[in-house]
Amino acid sequence: MLKVTSQQHQHFEEKGYLIVPGLLDGKELPYYQSLYEDFIHNRVDASRYRSDLGGHVEEKKETPTERITQIMVPSRVLPELLKLSLHENTLSIARQLLGDDMTLDFDMLIDKAPYSNTATPWHQDCAYWIDMPDKRAVSCWVSLDEATIDNGCMWYIPGSHHLPMRAHRSAGKGGGALTCDADEKEGVAVPLQPGDCVLHHGGTAHYSRGNSTDTRRRAFITNFRPLAMVEYERSQGMDHTGERKVRS
Repeated sequence: MLKVTSQQHQHFEEKGYLIVPGLLDGKELPYYQSLYEDFIHNRVDASRYRSDLGGHVEEKKETPTERITQIMVPSRVLPELLKLSLHENTLSIARQLLGDDMTLDFDMLIDKAPYSNTATPWHQDCAYWIDMPDKRAVSCWVSLDEATIDNGCMWYIPGSHHLPMRAHRSAGKGGGALTCDADEKEGVAVPLQPGDCVLHHGGTAHYSRGNSTDTRRRAFITNFRPLAMVEYERSQGMDHTGERKVRS
């Protein structure tokens, strides 16, 4: 298992995000890339958990297409994923950063296809969640391709998780997306190589540009919070499969 250094822990505490290079090695990466394609192309049926995160942008085409494909809870469709490296390593890192009671809340796939050109608006994940007494939460964003500024790598506003949550509003038509006032001038872009991971706190403001390139931007994401809080969410009818969606 990957070990978090004291310097990495301090960076996450101060800045609200942390880059972990090489979470997936050269042998593991092709497996996840292939599995991802099985989900995207419906060779694995996850249609009940599939949606378009780009629904906040008005579609002018006669035949609407998915702008940002989201597939929730892939490990509910394929439970064997829970015992494989991506889930085990991100869980280990989450526990090292935020405590041994951290457990998987949900996972998801988010795909920005070539030339989809739809930004994911600035937001904080906590804006989508019900109020809970324990605010610890971390999202682990694993890139399956090279993530660049032009194809939609993550941007973060360092330290924003230490401040009160910004006011959020609807991002536009459809999709239920929320956004807050923020700007790239406040943020830091985080390009990644295939297999790299960036983690962010649930209160860290983030966004990504649309994909204006001819390459894919595929991300496999795991989200963790304390077991007691996951149980509390479930008791309130919240399991991230459709009632509300967390966006990255």
